[in-house]
Amino acid sequence: MAVCARLCGVGPSRGCRRRQQRRGPAETATADSEPDTDPEEERIEAGMVVLCGGGSSRSASPSPPPRCSLLELPPELLVEIFASLPGTDLPSLAQVCTKFRHILHTDTIWRRRCREEYGVCENLRKLEITGVSCRDVYAKCINPRVKSGRFMKVLPDCEQHMEYRDVYTCLLHRYRHILGLWQPDIGPYGGLLNVVVDGLFIIGWMYLPPHDPHVDDPMRFKPLFRIHLTERKSPTVECMYGHRGPHNGHIQIVKKDEFSTKCNQTDHHRMSGGRQEEFRTWLREEWGRTLEDIFHEHMQELILMKFIYTSQYDNCLTYRRIYLPPSHPDDLIRPGLFKGTYGSHGLEIVMLSFHGKHARATKITGDPNIPAGQQTVEIDLMHRIQLPNVENLCNFNELSRIVLEVHEQVRQEQQQQEDRTEDSEGARPPTEKVWEPGDQGAAALKEEPVQFVLPVGVTSRNEDYPRTCRMCFYGTGLIADHGFTSPERTPGVFILFDEDRFGFIWLELKSFSLYSRVQANFRNADAPSSQAFEEMLKNIQSLTS
Repeated sequence: MAVCARLCGVGPSRGCRRRQQRRGPAETATADSEPDTDPEEERIEAGMVVLCGGGSSRSASPSPPPRCSLLELPPELLVEIFASLPGTDLPSLAQVCTKFRHILHTDTIWRRRCREEYGVCENLRKLEITGVSCRDVYAKCINPRVKSGRFMKVLPDCEQHMEYRDVYTCLLHRYRHILGLWQPDIGPYGGLLNVVVDGLFIIGWMYLPPHDPHVDDPMRFKPLFRIHLTERKSPTVECMYGHRGPHNGHIQIVKKDEFSTKCNQTDHHRMSGGRQEEFRTWLREEWGRTLEDIFHEHMQELILMKFIYTSQYDNCLTYRRIYLPPSHPDDLIRPGLFKGTYGSHGLEIVMLSFHGKHARATKITGDPNIPAGQQTVEIDLMHRIQLPNVENLCNFNELSRIVLEVHEQVRQEQQQQEDRTEDSEGARPPTEKVWEPGDQGAAALKEEPVQFVLPVGVTSRNEDYPRTCRMCFYGTGLIADHGFTSPERTPGVFILFDEDRFGFIWLELKSFSLYSRVQANFRNADAPSSQAFEEMLKNIQSLTS
């Protein structure tokens, strides 16, 4: 009751309705048919006026100044105050007194909470994005080939009467735990799912790399599911998989940082032409070509294998949360997600993160050889490689000699460290320069770029790679046979081109991978701590080890 006394300025009374128990945000939406003022509150406030006024018989002593009560503030000011509080605190505030509860029915308060906490657009009634109506935006996002007019019948009515309080309590707050980045459990292939608040919807967008080998092109995305409120203000889950429009689905939060989706109408996933039509459609969307355009027989087998495998997961999927790597001032470049070329497997998504003297690229999407979750590349930031001039760089044997010398030195240093010897420095070859961990990453990008060409005999899916680079480091890449059998780390060269692009030369494979940054802003994706990020990396790696 002391809390109520400070809030209301009237002291403990029967007019104070604050309860000891806390209620959920959804219960704030229930409206009571009680009067705007409570008789008990009026009686007590009238008594306060008498006590603080000049009607007292003890006029000799100066009367204390009247106490300022929140109840005496004008409603518009209370609306402004309440709108600045977190939405999770408003249910408790509604239990203080009748006046507060009625003011908290003001939709302006909940509109601000939806906007600041979840990024909901300003105007719920007339949602406009770059001059295009929300109906057109969703129609184009969900199926670019369908005209918005034809798609209206499968879109919820965005202009139906809906209050921000209902959106906050019944939709956003209820499903807040699934917002952010997730990795679907699709065997070795993995994936990248981004669950966002998009207008009146919560939509799960599956991010796909651009078509091979255009690594600098923007990411593609398609909706897997969406959640919105019905006319009865209850949330409904719809599966977006397939080509027959939204249909009934289900979401279950399995445990912390894990949830699953299920389609209740899998017949919507099937096409009239059978599996052959489904495969041709999938191939155009996934690879941007037909099977006849792919002449490499091994590549055809890999594509067909992926279609058969991933088709098994079109009705039920489990997702595990992933975080973006934390950034530090000493990082060589800004960490994050990158698209990379992986030969016949096409483009895949990796996560670049920095860990003291090393940097790691972890697969978010994978393939039957190196599955998602595995550490595809590790860079040794303590062993920098000075590339020879362009003429000598064209000679693969010369580059191989330089890298293998550093590889042998690293092996010896590791052996010495295992033997607990103090002398772990050794003599360094003239081609090597030590990268001090304290150096600023920004300073690395200020170095004068040097010419770069791939050695003769090294294959690349993308011939349009940068012709200048900033730095090179010794690194190792993970290779394995089909089914992730006989995995081993082999030496290679990490090439830093600029802030948004890097490459890796696999010496044993005589292959070059080019990586380009994923240019997207992800909400609710930052790791709460460095320890949480490290734990996340271990979890996704253990699933495919």
